[in-house]
Amino acid sequence: MHIHVNGVDIHYISDGTGAPVLLLHGNGEDHRIFDRLIEDLKKNNKVFAVDTRGHGKSEKVDFFHYSDMVEDIVAFIRELGIERPILYGFSDGGIVGLMLAAKHPEVLSGLIASGVNLTPKDLKLSFRTVIRLKNAFKKDPLLELMLNEPLITDEDLERIEIPVLMTIGEKDIVPVSHAEHIAGKIPRGSMTVVPKEDHGSYIVHSEKLFPLISDFIESLASAFSSR
Repeated sequence: MHIHVNGVDIHYISDGTGAPVLLLHGNGEDHRIFDRLIEDLKKNNKVFAVDTRGHGKSEKVDFFHYSDMVEDIVAFIRELGIERPILYGFSDGGIVGLMLAAKHPEVLSGLIASGVNLTPKDLKLSFRTVIRLKNAFKKDPLLELMLNEPLITDEDLERIEIPVLMTIGEKDIVPVSHAEHIAGKIPRGSMTVVPKEDHGSYIVHSEKLFPLISDFIESLASAFSSR
């Protein structure tokens, strides 16, 4: 399915019934990385999996900014009338999730973000070096995005009102200490380290992510029902 929001055509799929969960992939990917996760989530939730602008079957663009992606997703949620979904974001998708939660506190009910950095320098040096070399050889707007953005501050994190779970692979391209910092600055933040996993090994075409998301969804439901 396609929807025109914020000046671009966005491709997405939806499946299942229940409380809404929105899935956002990482840089250079599309919603298909969540194929196994969707099969599990849709049993109890209404799942929306989006191809962000310039990715998958969504409209191509000449350049990328996380702020544009944030407004795309806000417009997507509002246009479809999705009632305060939980957002799961991997890498770039998690960056979008953090920025969205800070700027639009009324849109989401919860956020799970995996392998997220606040600035380019928060990525491990070895990874940044590879990206710089690749981009020097052949300019790529998606690599440019990672080299220049995001620029999320501690003050942005402190404005986030919803519950947030940060996950990080033990061997991620983002240091575990950085994920700890993010979770510590978010008022209702928490964190899980996934042993022996790298940036995407427990996420891309994997069933390992589902228990983390399922437990988070259940904790939100329990907190809501106890009010």
